[in-house]
Amino acid sequence: MLTLPDTELRELLVACLAVDRWADDVVSEGPFGSVDELLATARAAATPLSETEIAEALSHHPRIGERPVGQGAGQNFSRAEQASVDADDDRVNAGIAEGNTAYEERFGRVFLIRAKGRSRAEILSELNRRLRLDEATELSIVGAELRDITLLRLESTLGSTS
Repeated sequence: MLTLPDTELRELLVACLAVDRWADDVVSEGPFGSVDELLATARAAATPLSETEIAEALSHHPRIGERPVGQGAGQNFSRAEQASVDADDDRVNAGIAEGNTAYEERFGRVFLIRAKGRSRAEILSELNRRLRLDEATELSIVGAELRDITLLRLESTLGSTS
């Protein structure tokens, strides 16, 4: 049985994905018999996220390659997720910075990708690929990336039995 009080659970959820509707929907389904039950509910409630919710969530995400500003659970998640073995590769970092600018000019939002487990070179390759996509396809990918990041954050905080 997951025994977090609703206020603490909602605080954790918002740190993982800053979308009020989603956090409220997940909390309203509790109490949860297990972490896996919470994760399944969180996944379902985030599938799909609306364009407005994606914008709401992205307002709390730093650009790939930039350090999060401030302190808090969300910033700590971002710091850990963006750590990679090739973080000091100046060529790749310059490419990501240029790609971030091109992406923001093309789509009007920050580039988002699940960074955990990926090298900077892999991120740059994916950034370049996604710059060629149409708006609807890219928006769908961003929503899926947000959901995946959220579930990883919840699993890393609460654990999972699966």
